[in-house]
Amino acid sequence: MSVLIETSLGDIVVDLFTKDCPKTTLNFLKLCKIKYYNFAPFFNVQKDFMAQTGDPTGKGDQGESIFGILHGPSQRYFPAEINPKLKHTKGMVSMAVAADASIENGGVSGSQFFITLGEDLDYLDGKYTLFGEVAEGMDTLEKINEAYCDQSGRPFRDIRIKHTIILDDPFPDPEGLQVPDQSPLPTKEQLESMRIAEDEDVEEQGDPEEIERRVREREAKAHALTLEMIGDLPFAEVKPPENVLFVCKLNPVTRDEDLEMIFSRFGPIHSCEVIRDRQTGESLSYAFIEYENKEDAEEAYFKMQSVLIDDRRIHVDFSQSVSKLHKDWIAKRTGGKESMGGFDNLQKRTRYRDGNGQEDEGYDLVFDTNNMSHKKQRTDDTKKSSRREDDRKREDYRRKDDRREHREDRRDSRRDNRRRDVRDNRREERRDRNDRKYR
Repeated sequence: MSVLIETSLGDIVVDLFTKDCPKTTLNFLKLCKIKYYNFAPFFNVQKDFMAQTGDPTGKGDQGESIFGILHGPSQRYFPAEINPKLKHTKGMVSMAVAADASIENGGVSGSQFFITLGEDLDYLDGKYTLFGEVAEGMDTLEKINEAYCDQSGRPFRDIRIKHTIILDDPFPDPEGLQVPDQSPLPTKEQLESMRIAEDEDVEEQGDPEEIERRVREREAKAHALTLEMIGDLPFAEVKPPENVLFVCKLNPVTRDEDLEMIFSRFGPIHSCEVIRDRQTGESLSYAFIEYENKEDAEEAYFKMQSVLIDDRRIHVDFSQSVSKLHKDWIAKRTGGKESMGGFDNLQKRTRYRDGNGQEDEGYDLVFDTNNMSHKKQRTDDTKKSSRREDDRKREDYRRKDDRREHREDRRDSRRDNRRRDVRDNRREERRDRNDRKYR
């Protein structure tokens, strides 16, 4: 007395204990005969424990016995047939206890059943109706055991019963049993419960390089969306401007004016800025040059590559920074109003100044115009000092080069004198040897 269960991962042959559990095996055989289990999913797979199925809807709380199908909802369940002599080991088939029944009171069974996937499950003995064992298809059980599942145990890729074939049935058919001529089509509810079908390929096909390119594009879009969510980008699809060049490997003494003068021969420049350290004011050896026209930036890119500026060969590339676009976006968002931190409600304090700029009696100005002019003067002095410092450094570099060339000239001169002395000595020695020979 056995049944062949065809699943999406392989076939399983179950031998039934018809003598120990006659009513349970009768129920199982007749449900298989009317194709009740066709397209039923394994909705609960616990690794090294069990795989549960038997609910055609896949919800886990449905299903009914053959007696309920024949005689109505009042006989949806039947009493469990628990045999204490039968033990739960790997590959045993047991009926699940209905959710609205008590295990301690013996429980009731319907259509759901489970197959054990591991050893040492003796704590299940005496609680569930064990009515069969897997005779063939242990490799299929291993595949089910290795399935990837969610937190509730539902496999991500559907594992379903495709067909059931009765190999041996000792029980006569109950009165009113209607056996279909062919396997019924899946219901709408069963189709809606599908996740990843067995024949669905979730991996991309095609050229590996093209697949890698698409993966990188998706990752870049995901990262850009994250930056947009935290406010670092105005929008995820933002692209760097095409008229801005990035120049690096600069000499620290190179100034903004010098760089702008060199690059301005390709077209009008909107801005040229050498990036400097905020605290020390030292050049970080890279700059951004913004042209008014895209074509001028492209020409400068091709012609200024590896050009020597202040004894340094520079590297030119198109800028990938969007920080300026982000600042412009913030200005548009705030309507061009002066704000603190990009928010209108954080304005500067004007408590001690009236609307026309006159100070109130008895109070000093919070923002004194004289102080502002002094700050501007200090800023100008700082810029001049920075320029003088750059000139001094450039002059030091030139002096070092001159001293190095002078040392090299002296070294070459001494080397030539030594070589001349060696030749003269050798010539004198040959002359002495010849004189002694002919005497």
